[in-house]
Amino acid sequence: MTARIYKPTKTAMQSGKAKTKDWVLDYDPEQPRTVEPLMGWTSSSDMRQQLKLNFASKEEAVAYCEREGIAFRILPDKEPARRTMSYSDNFAFTRRGAWTH
Repeated sequence: MTARIYKPTKTAMQSGKAKTKDWVLDYDPEQPRTVEPLMGWTSSSDMRQQLKLNFASKEEAVAYCEREGIAFRILPDKEPARRTMSYSDNFAFTRRGAWTH
């Protein structure tokens, strides 16, 4: 079983960068999910899919995997494509363009 080490991206449901500074370790799925015939819920017998560990740095996550003997791969860190801007930046004195009504 291989573990993935990555830095999570910002979710679409938040405007801030909460929970994007930590590195996350989770496992690749061993078995595909199955659909329960009566209720239609998806389920899996793979318990490692529920495990997600947070680390302050990539080096800590790698050290944990090496200490525990876990095979791992590091996913590249993706930077946002554009600069994030808050609503109050529209009214800042240092704004590049002139603010008009």
